[in-house]
Amino acid sequence: MTAFRAIIFSAALAGLIVGCFVTLAQHLSIVPLILRAEVYERQSEAKEHVHATATPGGPAVHEHEHAAAAWEPADGLERNAYSALFNVLEWIGFGLLLNGAFVLLRRDVTWREGFLWGLGAFVVFVIAPGIGLPPELPGMPTAELLDRQLWWAATVVATAAGLMLIAFRRTPIAAVLAIAVIAAPHLLGAPRLAEVETNIPEMLSRQFIVAVTLTALPCWALLGGLTGHFYRRFSAAA
Repeated sequence: MTAFRAIIFSAALAGLIVGCFVTLAQHLSIVPLILRAEVYERQSEAKEHVHATATPGGPAVHEHEHAAAAWEPADGLERNAYSALFNVLEWIGFGLLLNGAFVLLRRDVTWREGFLWGLGAFVVFVIAPGIGLPPELPGMPTAELLDRQLWWAATVVATAAGLMLIAFRRTPIAAVLAIAVIAAPHLLGAPRLAEVETNIPEMLSRQFIVAVTLTALPCWALLGGLTGHFYRRFSAAA
């Protein structure tokens, strides 16, 4: 029970801090790009609406789609509040994953080792999946969601397994096996559309990919350092 409390409290505290930091970083670097992309998305939807109303049965189809549209928070305070809440919960979850790894591998971590684990998690959850499935702006056409989710999950698991082989085995055979495991999802290829048609500028999409990646790097490093520090403190106190 002592170890369980240390896992929960340290992950909650680290996730709260990092979640607030992520929200601020996103507001400065990522949100402006998303808002610009949403302008293009609305323009595309407006064109589709005009085309639908110009064809027989168009208005009825549009009204049906409008009625079935999913709820979304209003712009401004409500949207920012939901984003902050989601970020905090998301990074608490990532903190729990790191703490679970510390316990399963019997690692007596410090903030320095936690920092390195955070960098490793950045490679696992951001760099490796981003090679095949880079972050996408609203309005970008994509392949089937389930196919992308399966490929993303397989890439994360393969990359994590490969890095652990390199870190804890340190033999030539383990290194070769690790490289093969890490490369396997990329050799199979991520699910993509054969043709992509969008009115979102390519430069805006590239800026978004860079912004998301550069924002994630300090966040993962901070989460790793804080999680290692708080876990050690709570474990020692108990």
